[in-house]
Amino acid sequence: MNINCRQASRLISQGLDQPLGRWSYLRLRVHLAMCGNCRQFSRQLAAMRQAARAAGDGKDAPTA
Repeated sequence: MNINCRQASRLISQGLDQPLGRWSYLRLRVHLAMCGNCRQFSRQLAAMRQAARAAGDGKDAPTA
């Protein structure tokens, strides 16, 4: 059931693009519960995604 950090990072990224299967989700959650580095990576990736979406909305676009 254990996965390594490389596998976890792939699942974190994949989970942003599409829903994970139950088994993959469970394995990732167990890993994140034990690994602070991967939890931080997950938070950073989510923040970057949110920033990219906000920038794509045109809210921060300069007006000419």
